[in-house]
Amino acid sequence: MQSLLVIDVQNAIVDGTVTVDRQPIIDQALQNTVDRIAILQRQARAARAPVFVVQHDGAPGHRLARGSQGWEIRREVAPIRGDIVINKTHSDAFYQTDFTAQLETRGVTHLIVTGFMSQYCVDITVRRAVELGYVVTLVADGHGTCDEGALRHDQITAHQNILLGKIYHRETQLTVKTTKEISFF
Repeated sequence: MQSLLVIDVQNAIVDGTVTVDRQPIIDQALQNTVDRIAILQRQARAARAPVFVVQHDGAPGHRLARGSQGWEIRREVAPIRGDIVINKTHSDAFYQTDFTAQLETRGVTHLIVTGFMSQYCVDITVRRAVELGYVVTLVADGHGTCDEGALRHDQITAHQNILLGKIYHRETQLTVKTTKEISFF
């Protein structure tokens, strides 16, 4: 069974991560990605595929501090009745959570992955899912990040698509597809 995984699409996910002149660019890229994730959520729900929404519980003072406005899931992709929320305190959505048990309970074998930040939580969760034997589809235009050092957000996302798309595992597969190429059945 397929499922949609939405990682850390929280109000403050990119707040304060770049210079003031770059923030509007990052905010627009975030909005575009969130809009595509919302489309996939509607499609997954229509196909009765489980929708998992992962929420990072930051420490006090962190931009994603648990209970803060920044910690809340963005309204465009907020979970609805029937969606499953997984709270995490580390980059890996599987680490010290009940995510694996939730997947097993629902018979999920294929994760369609979206969210933030491409090079951190998305990367490690995708890698862990493959190592655990899940079929993984990374949505190429359904994950994003902020600028990091000399690299722009779009360069990092493109690099992650290439890098993760080349992961080989003898017993499962990882593919990279655009939002338009995704279908739930």
